[in-house]
Amino acid sequence: MSVLLKVEMPEGAFSALRQDPEGLTRNLRLAAASKWYEMGIISQEKAAEIAGLSRSEFIFSLSKYGVSPFQYTIEEIREELDRA
Repeated sequence: MSVLLKVEMPEGAFSALRQDPEGLTRNLRLAAASKWYEMGIISQEKAAEIAGLSRSEFIFSLSKYGVSPFQYTIEEIREELDRA
């Protein structure tokens, strides 16, 4: 199920970003999903769904925003190393 979300943008945003409404919509979804994933709010799988991409496409797209596909805290890495 999808829900239609209406976002008002100034007309100048399209020309400034050199995108049509559909392209801007795709990029907004990817940017939001990438940031929420980076913040740990949503999983990789949910972020890919929000972005409208497969999980592998989403993982490759993260580099566009400088986001690592590996979201571990220092404590989690230490725990993994202790278990190894």
